[in-house]
Amino acid sequence: MIPWGTIALVWFCTAILMSELFVVQRRLKNAGIVDIAWSVCTAASGCVFAAVSHGDVIRRVVVALMATIWGLRLASHLLARCRRETEDGRYIALRAKWGARANVMMFGLYQVQALWAVLFSLPMLAAAWPRRPFSTIDIIAVVVYLGSIVGEAIADRQLAAFKASGPRHSEVCRTGLWSWSRHPNYFFEWFHWLAYICLASGTPLIGVAIAGAIVMFLFLTRVTGVPMTEAQAIRSRGDAYRKYQREVSPFVPLPPGRFHAK
Repeated sequence: MIPWGTIALVWFCTAILMSELFVVQRRLKNAGIVDIAWSVCTAASGCVFAAVSHGDVIRRVVVALMATIWGLRLASHLLARCRRETEDGRYIALRAKWGARANVMMFGLYQVQALWAVLFSLPMLAAAWPRRPFSTIDIIAVVVYLGSIVGEAIADRQLAAFKASGPRHSEVCRTGLWSWSRHPNYFFEWFHWLAYICLASGTPLIGVAIAGAIVMFLFLTRVTGVPMTEAQAIRSRGDAYRKYQREVSPFVPLPPGRFHAK
């Protein structure tokens, strides 16, 4: 039976935490801390759901470890970026767009992130649900998971190294994975959610895992990820980024020279 009471309690606690962080970000003048909080809250929610699931014990432990490693890696990366850089241009643009309503709208954004943290942790519940012992499909899931974590970490390091190499405000990173995809970090972030589909296979909750991967793909490619990042990149890099858009795949990594925008 799906633990609806636990899901509601996790959402309530996450909403309270995000409300407190909203106050903190006003003092810090850096709304980007919500991204750090989202990754931590999603991972923590996944661990809670793995604990209350009725699945095989080893499976539940594995899912909790997967959620923890993913969340800590992403949160530590975002925290380091938040410390060495000013507020992300995406949030500056949102404040400018919202004008006098900025505080109210930003509070709403934090609460939306609280909701998404819980909803995106439900695929972890689905992954921990099966009672069956580990099988080939589960091993494939772990391989997919590890590949996504390593890929995203490499992409993040390559971009950080590019930014640290000197003043390049008008240049575009084309190092390593960034010559194959304009957003390799987002691609591998999405790829990570496919692991939960494999883990949830053969259970009534597999639809939850599939829906999570689909919604994450749409968010990253159509809503908050690629569109907002590219809009900011064009504002800061202009024609250099427009050239990059014509020559490099927007999401799925493709060998350099194989992509040409129509």
